[in-house]
Amino acid sequence: MALLYVIIGIAAGLLAGLFGIGGGIVIVPALALGMGMEYKRAVGTSIGALLLPVGILAALEYWKSGNIDVRAAWLVALGITGGAWVSARYAQGLAPAMLQRGFAILLVVMAIRMWVKAA
Repeated sequence: MALLYVIIGIAAGLLAGLFGIGGGIVIVPALALGMGMEYKRAVGTSIGALLLPVGILAALEYWKSGNIDVRAAWLVALGITGGAWVSARYAQGLAPAMLQRGFAILLVVMAIRMWVKAA
């Protein structure tokens, strides 16, 4: 079982390094659907896994290549901090099925948008 968690982490890390994604797109579905974890627990576990220093090495490589806007990154981090706190408090009162369906809708909408706007 521990190896499966590591494999989920490797997949999320590879996608994070390539596309800047991993938590919601890979970790949450893998834990909830693949490992049978309750949805809220999967979200919380994903957030816990993504805390520093997990992303520091990838960020360092992008920074060394001049591919990080440090000011923008700090501002996004500020927004994430507040947004994650507010939404996490709100999510605790929602049914797991509602959260999972909402997440599925978000993925479909984003996929369609990306498909349409692709050059």
